[in-house]
Amino acid sequence: MKRKVLVVDIGGTHVKLLRSARDTAKFDSGPELRPKRFVQEMKEQTRDWKYDALSIGFPAPVRRGQVVKDPKHLGKGWIGFNFSNPLGKPVRVINDASMQALGSYRGGRMLFLGLGTGLGSAFVWQGHVLPLELGDLPYRDRDIIENFVGIPGLDRLGAEGWKREVLFCVEHLKSAFIADRVVLGGGLIHRIGKLPEWIEPGKNENAYRGGLRLWETDRDGKLKWQIV
Repeated sequence: MKRKVLVVDIGGTHVKLLRSARDTAKFDSGPELRPKRFVQEMKEQTRDWKYDALSIGFPAPVRRGQVVKDPKHLGKGWIGFNFSNPLGKPVRVINDASMQALGSYRGGRMLFLGLGTGLGSAFVWQGHVLPLELGDLPYRDRDIIENFVGIPGLDRLGAEGWKREVLFCVEHLKSAFIADRVVLGGGLIHRIGKLPEWIEPGKNENAYRGGLRLWETDRDGKLKWQIV
């Protein structure tokens, strides 16, 4: 029997619950959202839903299925939190950009970059997902790169200056990772307008596809995707 997976995308403003790419619900997140309230809201929103497992995209570094750093835009208490016990279902947790990247993958070496408050990033190749924190890379003026290509950069550089900065950074990151293609997603993507042909625009529904892929198995029942 095919496993029914509920995909949860935790963001800085909302938590999105996806039973399909179009069948969704959401509730508010923000600085007051801590694990206890998250669990309460989840149970309330899904009390009439039937599912077998959850995939959770989380906006902070995740290692071996555990949150290792509290996110910048949520409350505290997430480090090491065990989602499975209070939710009563099997759970796979992954960085939110990595989940979007996995859903965007179509082969080869793919670099995913998400433009928003900061810079989400992940690298995907056959059977592997490598979460990245490229937003913390040192950049000019002793600042970090996400403060030039994320929302702070848009405020700092203006629309045209920001667009040029983004395309400059994306081109060089593509070269650094020897990527076959770049998928550019996130809430700011619409600010760029027409993209060069070597950049593919991300789609919101890819987060749902990525959550489903986390549970894909081979003929031997082993998970297909290794989160490095």
